[in-house]
Amino acid sequence: MARGDRDDPNDLKNLFVRNSRGELISLDNLVSTSESNTPPTIYHFNRYKSATISAGLQPGKTIGDGIAEMERITDKLLDDTFATALSGSSRDYKESSSNIIFAFILATILIFLVLAAQFESFIDPFIIIITVLFAIAGAVLSLWIFGHTLNIFSEIGIIMLVGLVTKNGILIVEFANQNQRKGMGKTEAVIFAASQRLRPILMTNLAMSLGALPLALSLGAAATSRIPLGIVIVGGILFSVILTIFVIPAMYSYLSKKENKRNRKIYSTGKISTHYRYG
Repeated sequence: MARGDRDDPNDLKNLFVRNSRGELISLDNLVSTSESNTPPTIYHFNRYKSATISAGLQPGKTIGDGIAEMERITDKLLDDTFATALSGSSRDYKESSSNIIFAFILATILIFLVLAAQFESFIDPFIIIITVLFAIAGAVLSLWIFGHTLNIFSEIGIIMLVGLVTKNGILIVEFANQNQRKGMGKTEAVIFAASQRLRPILMTNLAMSLGALPLALSLGAAATSRIPLGIVIVGGILFSVILTIFVIPAMYSYLSKKENKRNRKIYSTGKISTHYRYG
C-alpha cells in the first residue's frame, strides 16, 4: 500500500476482502484496533536503518532456494537506494558456500601442482585431473536420483572426492609411462596399464565405497546431514571408476607426448692391440 493509504487506522475501511460466500466485506469489520504509547524505536543493522524480513521454507526447498528467491524479489522491487544483507543461518550458508568453492579450487590446484612436480609434466596431471570431473558428475547425479540437494555436507563430500578419485588416473598413467620406458608404444603401453591396474583400482574403490556406505544408509539423529555426504562419496567413486577405465586410456593416447622409441643397446668400440712375444 502507498504511504498515503495506510497512515490512519480508518484506512482499513477502504480495504475489502471476500468471505466464504464471495461477498466483499470491509476489513475494519474483521479487526479490532487499540492505541497505546510506546517509545520510538529505530532498528539498525550494520549501522543502517533497517527492517528485518524472515520467512519459513516450504517442504522440499533449501536455504539456497530461499536466498535465490529473496534476491529475485529484491532485484524486482528495490532500487539503488536500498541495500540488503543476510543474517542468521542464511548468512552462514552463504559464507560457507563461498568457502567451499574456494577450498575445492585450491585442492584441485594443489593436487595438479604436486602431480606436475612428480611427473615432470603438465600433460599427465591434466589427464589425471579429468577423473575429478567424472566424480563430480557422479556425485550430482546420485544426489538427483535419491532426491537430495547440494548442501554444505554434500559439498564437503565433493572436496573429499578430489583426493580419492585421482589415484585411479595416477595408477594408469604412471604404469603406462613405465611401460613406455621399457620400449612399448604409447597405445600399447596404456592399454596394458589399464588392464593390469584394473584389479587394484576396483579393490581400492570398492573398499572406499563400502566404507562410506553406512553414511549413506544412516538412520536416527542427524541422519539428514550424513546421508548426502555418504551418497556423494559412494556415487562419485563408483561413477568415476567406471569411466576412468575407458576415458583415461583414450585421453592418454591422444594427449601424452611420451612416445619413446624402443630401447636400443649402444655398444662402444675401441682399438684392440695384440702383443706377441717370441721366445
